[in-house]
Amino acid sequence: MSTAAQVLAVVIAVLLASVWVMESFLYRHPRLYPLFLLERRDFDAVKLWIVNLGFYNLTTGVALALGVVLARSGHVPQGEALVAFTAGQHVFLALVLLATERRLWVNTLLEGVPAAVLLTLVLS
Repeated sequence: MSTAAQVLAVVIAVLLASVWVMESFLYRHPRLYPLFLLERRDFDAVKLWIVNLGFYNLTTGVALALGVVLARSGHVPQGEALVAFTAGQHVFLALVLLATERRLWVNTLLEGVPAAVLLTLVLS
C-alpha cells in the first residue's frame, strides 16, 4: 500500500473519530444542527440512531487505522483488503446518503470523495 494511501487512510480515520464525537456526544450543540438537519425538539427521537451512527463511524475509523497498521507490519494484503473494503463502504454510504437526503450533499462529498480517492489509491 502506497504512502499516500496510508496517510489518507489515517486522515480519514481521524476525521471519522471526530464525527464519532460529534454524533455520539455533541449532537445537541446548536452549531451542529445544520450538519445533522436537527432541531432541538428532535433530540429524544434521534438519540438512538445518531449515537449508533457515531459508533459505526468510530469502528470504521478504527478499521482504517488497523488496515494501515497491518500493512506496515508486513501483512500488506490483509491491510489493503481492510482499507479497500472500508473505503468502498464509505463510497457506497455516501451515495445512499445522497439518495435519501439531497440536502446533505456537502456531507455526501465529505464522506464520499476522500473515500473514493483512497479506494483508487489502494486498488491502483
